[in-house]
Amino acid sequence: MHNVNGTHGAEHTYTDSTRSLRGVLIMMRLEPIDMGGRIALAVEVKLPKTTLLAVTTDRGYIMCGALDVGLLNERLKERGIIAGRATGVRTIEELLEAPLESVTYGAVELGIVPGMIGKDAVARMF
Repeated sequence: MHNVNGTHGAEHTYTDSTRSLRGVLIMMRLEPIDMGGRIALAVEVKLPKTTLLAVTTDRGYIMCGALDVGLLNERLKERGIIAGRATGVRTIEELLEAPLESVTYGAVELGIVPGMIGKDAVARMF
């Protein structure tokens, strides 16, 4: 289990799924993150020339710059998706420590705003 402060405890577990698809190596890592007694899930997907990063709870998620907040706010507004986007991050740890560049309308309703640190936003998503 990964602790939000970046340390790995004795309970550290994660899953790596690696397989070949037409000669392309795909890797996905799932890791529970202890957020002060609550568990979020970190997701890392390695793709050609990029890595997708997300930390999710049962209510919402934060994600790397690949997240299209405008699409969620405009075309999917009725879903009330709770999400935030941080740019320039390359690891889950960086995602948790980065300020959010943009957030959805659903996130704003929970008090999550641009500039808020990722881990603080995730804490509001429980």
